[in-house]
Amino acid sequence: MSVQLKDCKNCEKPFDEAYEFCPHCGQKDKDDLTLGVLFYNTISNYFSFDARFFKSFFPLLFKPGFLAEKFIAGKRLLYLHPAQMYLFVAIVFFFLNSLRINNWSNQFDTQVGKVLNQVKDIDINTGDRATDSLNLIKLNNRIKQDSLDRIEVKQLLEENKIYTGFSEKEIDSIVSSENFRAVDFSFDEIKKLDSLIAKNASDAVIYKELGLREEDGGLTERFYKQGIKFYKQRKAGGILKTFFDTIPIAMFFILPIFALILKLFFRKSGRYSHHLVFSFYYFSFLFTVFSLILVVNYIVEIPDWIDRLIVFSTFIYLFLAIKRFYKQGWFKSFFKANIVTLLFFPVVVIAGCIVLGFAVMNF
Repeated sequence: MSVQLKDCKNCEKPFDEAYEFCPHCGQKDKDDLTLGVLFYNTISNYFSFDARFFKSFFPLLFKPGFLAEKFIAGKRLLYLHPAQMYLFVAIVFFFLNSLRINNWSNQFDTQVGKVLNQVKDIDINTGDRATDSLNLIKLNNRIKQDSLDRIEVKQLLEENKIYTGFSEKEIDSIVSSENFRAVDFSFDEIKKLDSLIAKNASDAVIYKELGLREEDGGLTERFYKQGIKFYKQRKAGGILKTFFDTIPIAMFFILPIFALILKLFFRKSGRYSHHLVFSFYYFSFLFTVFSLILVVNYIVEIPDWIDRLIVFSTFIYLFLAIKRFYKQGWFKSFFKANIVTLLFFPVVVIAGCIVLGFAVMNF
């Protein structure tokens, strides 16, 4: 009996028409393009949102190191690929986080505008008082020593604790310190800048009037440019948004460094790619947990102590994942998990500073 062959619509290679799927590329033979098929293929191809995701979700959360262990053991189609898992969960997290950042950005713009307007009011008031004084320096010193100024500064710092991160103790220290008396409001500079802006002076003229010299480098000019832009717009929310928008890019550099640190401590435990698989799944877990926190916080506010407990649990997860994946004892796994965390923390701090610098220079 002769075999009836037909060409695959995808790879165009011949195969037995009795087959439901092409043996060369795996595409289904009779796959009519309905709306349901189109939707499923889109989700499946770009996000791998199929049975493997649901099969991988529970082990990812509650069986530390399990997915990485199975993937290295060769079960690579049973569970979602580590890179696909990371990409999908990261997209979900950064989307949810962007909703919160937009709200923060608007609040930040409002607070910054309020502070700058208050500084401008101080400038106008003290300028009028200065006309009755023969010595502006003495007037400024008298203003700085005034307890009302300390109260006002303390109030502003307390209103903006969410952005500065200062505790009550740190705020009291700032307001009561001697350094408070050394603050120079530079009223003349503010007046000059307002005057130049009112006259629609070019940026080059403004830079020169504020002290930028020709021999100063491009970085200094960039600082001047961003400072003037910030003063004109009275907004800093763009910095916050640019900062968080840059984090996904930074993660593509941070994650391989985490895998490299693991390689240094577990040199006999496979290739670098094995540690990279472990890292992909671990960071997928982190983004999943943070996404769940965001979702719950949209519904009901989670107490701070629970947030801290959840963050601490990510270290416990790392410890258990290391023990399972690298097949080491409890003490060794706990010790190495601590060292890996301590070594990775400076990397995160440095990356954060770089991202913040980029955000400030490009908002």
